[in-house]
Amino acid sequence: MGSVVQLKQSINNSYTELLKSVEDKLTLVDEKISSKLSSRVELIQKMTGYHLDTGGKKLRALLTLSSSKLCGYAKGGRDINLAACVELIHAATLMHDDVIDNASVRRNKKTLNTIWGNKSSILVGDYLLSRCFEMMVEDGSLEILKLLSSTSAEIAQGEVLQLQHHGETDMLEETYLKIISLKTAALFSASTKVGGILADKDNKHKEALEFYGKNLGLTFQIADDALDYNSELKLFGKKIGNDFFEGKVTLPIILLYQRSSYEEKKYLKKIFEKPNRDEMEFKNILSSIKEYKIINECYKKAEYFINLASNSLSIFEESKEKQILKNLTSFSIQRNF
Repeated sequence: MGSVVQLKQSINNSYTELLKSVEDKLTLVDEKISSKLSSRVELIQKMTGYHLDTGGKKLRALLTLSSSKLCGYAKGGRDINLAACVELIHAATLMHDDVIDNASVRRNKKTLNTIWGNKSSILVGDYLLSRCFEMMVEDGSLEILKLLSSTSAEIAQGEVLQLQHHGETDMLEETYLKIISLKTAALFSASTKVGGILADKDNKHKEALEFYGKNLGLTFQIADDALDYNSELKLFGKKIGNDFFEGKVTLPIILLYQRSSYEEKKYLKKIFEKPNRDEMEFKNILSSIKEYKIINECYKKAEYFINLASNSLSIFEESKEKQILKNLTSFSIQRNF
């Protein structure tokens, strides 16, 4: 696969292409989100306003808009409403995540729970989810209601499963993949399948989009977890080590544990069993990760899911939208932000 630096140098402009292809509709999505987050309760208004100002890639909303366009949806604004809906589901999970992880920074800004406390963050996250269900009902499709409500349940199950295995350095790869399938890939999968539902595509096309989204999500999360231990990319402005300091066991640690000697395994276990970890321990782990070439191994595993995602689009006719979505599989693994 080559070095991580080579990956950085070969990043294509697929995310920018995706953004440009639906930019006009994304503006309407932002407006829809703002209107849905409006509240007469002052604290909710402050917290949701702060959240909107933090920005974000809005990748899941973009996937809904792009998959709708790929499938030829042109009947109205349902894609805008549902793109806003999936983005709000994602936002709610981030608010809950930050409380669970005791995170203090997200997108280079203080987290909501750091400023307003855990209780307010949980309740505002719940407020967002209630707004999402209103939007699903407004859409009127039972298929979409079932899809997005079951996806919300899957995300919650993924959170609980991750909590159940917190600090387990000997976690099975199978368990890790199940966690990220539920926590991350489920919403990617739903975001893309929505486009097929809106355009009344047959089951084969809807399943292809669902499969594409799932494997894109798996790739995205594996790359994100690898990026957190990638000292080579620190130069490009991404702070690393968040997962380590939170005691979260992800693929780099799982693979490192598998490759380690008996004494190294004992050291890893000891570190992750502690309530807190320090900078020196992180430097030691980074050194071991580099020695065992763990980052490149993570990317090699992600390549498998990249190929599955890309190949799943073969059922669709050639188009600009199809090419953008195919290119996005490269972005998911090569990104550095």
